[in-house]
Amino acid sequence: MAFKLGVLLRNARLDATNANLGSSATLKIFSGAVPANCAAADPSGLLATITLPATPFAAASGGVLTKSGTWSTTGSAAGTAASFRIYDSSSNCAMQGNVTTDLILDNTSISIGQAITVTAFNDTAGNA
Repeated sequence: MAFKLGVLLRNARLDATNANLGSSATLKIFSGAVPANCAAADPSGLLATITLPATPFAAASGGVLTKSGTWSTTGSAAGTAASFRIYDSSSNCAMQGNVTTDLILDNTSISIGQAITVTAFNDTAGNA
């Protein structure tokens, strides 16, 4: 039988994300596919790096963690965004996913110097 967690516990688990990331987390956007896991090498094609706000996520609500503040930068290379990784303050991969399903950009076709903004990022806890 699989565990079923209550909303308060799911929120508490999600809220630990800010503490684990630290105050200087970064988001990297790549043109390569999402790797098998965070222990794998970075995807190919680094397109942009965003320094996240000191508290990148709002307090979890209903088992969902959403981005806080503005996540934006300019493109450092040209390509089509396919994957992302968020790194903690010690540059360890903390989470990764797919652009367009897990992290939404204002435009996935990136060019050098182009403004890039993350318009949505939601992390929904499992075991509901």
